[in-house]
Amino acid sequence: MVCKLFTRVIFSKPRFPYSTHTVSKDYDVSAICNSFRKGWNWDIISSKFCSFKLSDSVVEQVLLELKNPSDAKSALSFFHWSAKRMDFKHGIWSYCAVIHILVRARLLTDARALIESVLLKNKECSNKKFSVVDSLLDGYKVYDSHPLVFDLLIQGYAKLRMIDIAFDTCRYMEEHGLSVSLISFNTLLHVVQKTDKRALVWDIYEHMIRKRIYPSVVTLRIMIDALCKDGHLQKIVDALDRIMGKRNSPSVIVNSSLILKVLNWGDMEESMVLVLLKRLLQKNLIPDSVAYSLIVHAKVKLGNLDSSWEMYQEMVKRGFQANSFVYTSFIGAYCREGRIEEANGLMQEMEERDLKPYGETFDHLIIGCANLERLEECLTVCEKMLRMGLIPSCLSFNKMVEKLGKKGEVEQANSMLTVLLDKGFLPNDITYSHLIEGYAKKDKIQEVLKLYYEMEYKSMSPGLSVFTSIIQSLCHCGKLEDAEKYVRIMKGCSLTPSVTIYKTLIASYMQKGDSLRALHLHNEMASLEL
Repeated sequence: MVCKLFTRVIFSKPRFPYSTHTVSKDYDVSAICNSFRKGWNWDIISSKFCSFKLSDSVVEQVLLELKNPSDAKSALSFFHWSAKRMDFKHGIWSYCAVIHILVRARLLTDARALIESVLLKNKECSNKKFSVVDSLLDGYKVYDSHPLVFDLLIQGYAKLRMIDIAFDTCRYMEEHGLSVSLISFNTLLHVVQKTDKRALVWDIYEHMIRKRIYPSVVTLRIMIDALCKDGHLQKIVDALDRIMGKRNSPSVIVNSSLILKVLNWGDMEESMVLVLLKRLLQKNLIPDSVAYSLIVHAKVKLGNLDSSWEMYQEMVKRGFQANSFVYTSFIGAYCREGRIEEANGLMQEMEERDLKPYGETFDHLIIGCANLERLEECLTVCEKMLRMGLIPSCLSFNKMVEKLGKKGEVEQANSMLTVLLDKGFLPNDITYSHLIEGYAKKDKIQEVLKLYYEMEYKSMSPGLSVFTSIIQSLCHCGKLEDAEKYVRIMKGCSLTPSVTIYKTLIASYMQKGDSLRALHLHNEMASLEL
């Protein structure tokens, strides 16, 4: 059973060749129609009508006479015969006319084949992107068609991996009062999440919710697969655990993920985010507690922090139960604005309410304190995390290491790294870069080289900043031959020495009295146009 696909349909006036004149009673047109109705052999038909002159107008008249479901196979036969035996060049309009006839007769396999054929034929016409759907719209009433034809069009685009035009066509049809069925959207989602344009699945899904096309079990399965492939499933599950304190259904996972992704896009108005949440809440696609938590989170991300806090307090008065997710949203926002005292106050409030902070909660505080150079607090927060069995993110730890290095306290940072490594922390090249820079400022070349060898052991690729620190340190210690050795290693890694490196080497050689080598390096730098 085909479900009702449209609530309102608006069509433009037919364009050529869908004319408004009555079908001609010309003997040849009627005769050729009757020949196909009787199932005559193509050779006989070709012989009898060898002098029959086909034109757009004549083909239109034949197809109009054969538009009834009982004549659908005759219309398809005429379409192929006219192309293969009469060398008639069918345009998009004649393809679409036969597609309408076939869909009305429920000859869907043949209709799909013609749709794919006309889409491939029109694929190169980028300046006529909507020519196929326009032609289908023009012929819809003329051939007494069925709305299923537009779903088959979207499914045809999906099968041919013409993803962008498929989604654009969905939106174009909506401008004409049409709405694609859930089955077609599922087909499109299924194909998209198997391509390199996987991020588009969330654009499509968000569009569906806005248009009140709600997900089925199939839709949710596709979206869960997309979350798995993106590596985001565990993150959203963890966030929901912090709100609900229990595992959630696929529907809650997918729809909560949608809202969080929309917020991360950063280009959608607050009102639109709230409309999405309202749609989901009305259909019970997310629980009240999740919806309200996401509303607060949305307000924090998109609006004024103080007004968001006032709204949250009003929600609490009405019975909303606070949770770790909401508190962490506020703590992160306060830290970004440099309001550390208020963030610390919320952390204390969490403890009083027996709400457990998690890794991200502490990460916000570490970054916030580091930005304000409250480094003792950074270390205290980090130690508290460790006592709770948590470890900081690489991002927050790197920020702390950077600030400690600039303050000349790189030893504390390195000691903390040693502790974290035992807990399973995985540093990256930026971590080592900050440590090397910190030791280089103190001319501790042995520590610098030790960290460099540690990077090599872990198969990390040192960047420009690492080599710059090493070379500068060696130059300061007067080890110019070793410094040039690392310049050669650097070049072997396809890294071009910077102006800073060349100037440091040139200055060091001049100080040593080796003006010849200094001149050579100066010429080398000039040849690189640095």
